[in-house]
Amino acid sequence: MLYSSLLVVHLLAAIAFIGTLFFEVVIWHSARDELAWSAQFTADHAIARRSRQVLHGVVVLLYGAGIGLAWHYRGLLSVPWGSHFAALLSLKIVLALSIIGHYLLLAYWLTHKRLSPVRATWIRRSILGHMVLIVIIAKLMLR
Repeated sequence: MLYSSLLVVHLLAAIAFIGTLFFEVVIWHSARDELAWSAQFTADHAIARRSRQVLHGVVVLLYGAGIGLAWHYRGLLSVPWGSHFAALLSLKIVLALSIIGHYLLLAYWLTHKRLSPVRATWIRRSILGHMVLIVIIAKLMLR
C-alpha cells in the first residue's frame, strides 16, 4: 500500500513539475513577446513568484516519493548494471540528481547576480529536457 501511494504521489508531482516547466518554456516564453515591456516584467515576476511557491512543495513531494520508491529497489540498485530495470532506474536517478545540480547552479547565479535571460532560458530548457528523458526512461522501465 505504501509503495502504491508513493508511486501515485511521485507521478502526480512529476506531472505538475513537467507541466509548469512546459508552460514556462514552450508557452509563456513565446506569448510574453506579444505584451508591452511593462506587462512582460509584471507577468514574469508574478509567474516566477507563483511558480516558486508551488514548485517548492511539488519538488519535495517528487523527490521524497522518489527516494521512497528507490529505497524499495535498493537491492537492485546495489548492482546497477545487473538488469535492464536496474540500469534504467540508475540512469533515471542520475538525471534526477543532475536536475538538483541545475538548481544549485541557478542558485549560484542568482546569489552572484549572474543570471542573464539567456542563462535563465538555457537552464529551464535543460531541466525540461532532463525531465522528458526521465519520463521516457520510466516508460521503458515498464516494458
